[in-house]
Amino acid sequence: MSNLKPNTSLFRRKPIVPSEGNLKRVLGPIDLTTLGVGAIIGTGIFVLTGVAAAKYAGPGLVLSFLLAGLVCAFAALCYSEFASSVPASGSAYTYSYTTFGEIIAWILGWDLILEYGFASAAVASGWSGYFQSLIAGFGIHLPTALTSAFNPAKGTYFDITASAITLLIALLLTRGVKEATRANGVMVAIKLIVVLVFIAVGVFYVQPSNWTPFLPFGWGGVTAGAATVFFAYIGFDAVSTAAEEVKRPQRDLPIGIIASLAICTVLYIVVSLILTGIVPYNMLNVSDPVAFALQYIQMNGLAALISLGAITGITTVLLVMMYGQSRLLYSMSRDGLLSPVFSKISGKSQTPATGTWVASIVIAFFAGFIPLGSLAELTNIGTLFAFTVVSIGVIVLRRTQPDLKRGFRVPFVPVLPILSALGCVYLMLQLQALTWITFFIWLAIGLVVYFAYGRRHSLLNRG
Repeated sequence: MSNLKPNTSLFRRKPIVPSEGNLKRVLGPIDLTTLGVGAIIGTGIFVLTGVAAAKYAGPGLVLSFLLAGLVCAFAALCYSEFASSVPASGSAYTYSYTTFGEIIAWILGWDLILEYGFASAAVASGWSGYFQSLIAGFGIHLPTALTSAFNPAKGTYFDITASAITLLIALLLTRGVKEATRANGVMVAIKLIVVLVFIAVGVFYVQPSNWTPFLPFGWGGVTAGAATVFFAYIGFDAVSTAAEEVKRPQRDLPIGIIASLAICTVLYIVVSLILTGIVPYNMLNVSDPVAFALQYIQMNGLAALISLGAITGITTVLLVMMYGQSRLLYSMSRDGLLSPVFSKISGKSQTPATGTWVASIVIAFFAGFIPLGSLAELTNIGTLFAFTVVSIGVIVLRRTQPDLKRGFRVPFVPVLPILSALGCVYLMLQLQALTWITFFIWLAIGLVVYFAYGRRHSLLNRG
């Protein structure tokens, strides 16, 4: 008989095991890069650029993207080291479990459930708006009651297209990860072509006078803009959730993370420069700024193409967000912290199909009934919190396990991880007080769930 005793510590740590599950290893560096680009380029470049320019940064939006991108770059290096040394599904949740212990891992996992879940619902709502605008051009109009989330004053009760796209993405994800990434790759190619077409055409219509004044709201506007457009970078961390489905995780994961972030940062900076060069910044507070800029220069046909590209782009964001959500729930369930339903693997597709459907139905409910536009900041604070913990975790793991095999090593430790953590905290402090209050309420609910279920059912509780 085993004489192992249950480990009841709140900070019990999970041993580092390269692979624990039955997921198929089918992904390479190109798959991961397109997965990252698919997650990053979407709502941010097609929606948030206009709002951030008009309300916060003006033409200085390029500095906002640069600042947010720099913070993300530091965090991406930290993620890359963890992904190459702890190549297991679960992303920041798994990293913190092996570094800080169970209670911190639970808090971070619960935080990421918020990030992926509400971000998916918000993106689905954005997709619905673009899709309805597109079909309206063909004279097709849905019943008013089914066009938007619950708002009796406007006669809307349910956003049927937001819910429908969520369930369609769930169907794609449960068919197999290779099939999902293949579809994602096609959509990424389409939206990259659309963005490059906008750059190639728009550069000839730039009026440098529109860049004056460059910082109409001062440096404070730039930092507030960076905190807002940070939503545009959310997604590269979802690449690390694919660790157990990557052929050579220690080599390929850092390539996928860093390459996708580099590509998107360059595109964001160029697009924001051209956008504010074509249209005066105070006119950009619209839901479709890129298409609006082309309409501004009388290119309505090309604007329609951009709208189609936006729909494609937002679809890939939704796909990767929901993919990350399902793999996070899979990892937490496998560790005993959540119900076993989320880690049940489908025999044919080798995916956590049941858990994916459960999560997708909840997301579809929120996307259909609740207006989630105001939750972008809540998604941002959750992501920045995760980035902060991962950055500190690199320093801790270097001290506690210096001999651990690392396929990628962050340079200038501890300076660079400290800069990453400080940058994330700085951006978090730019967010509204209501966002912080809501965030703490969500974490409090999570602690109740942990002490009521997770702590007793944890695999580490067996000793």
